[in-house]
Amino acid sequence: MNSIKVHGIRTFSYHGCLEEEKIIGGNYIVNVEVDCDFKTAALEDDLSKTIDYVGIKEIVVSQMNIRSKLIESVAYNIVNEIKDKFSTADKCRVEIKKINPPIDGDVDYVSVLVEE
Repeated sequence: MNSIKVHGIRTFSYHGCLEEEKIIGGNYIVNVEVDCDFKTAALEDDLSKTIDYVGIKEIVVSQMNIRSKLIESVAYNIVNEIKDKFSTADKCRVEIKKINPPIDGDVDYVSVLVEE
């Protein structure tokens, strides 16, 4: 199986259960991997027969702009929209990293990984 990977999509978003997260926001990094068969696209050099990574990035940015308490919810929404938009997507993995989360202690990031 082939994969399209778009890693390191950076957003500034307002996810979280704490009231201040709703107001001040935070930095996030999103990594996406989509399994698909793009052999025909490669052989024919035809973008329309594969998954456009620009489209993946646009879906991520759009979903990250919709406030949610849980990044788990956002990750599922990204997976579902990618699979809805791209019929050639077999399996999709989305990792959302919340940079410097507001928890007690020095933590680089927390993350969730959804695979469907």
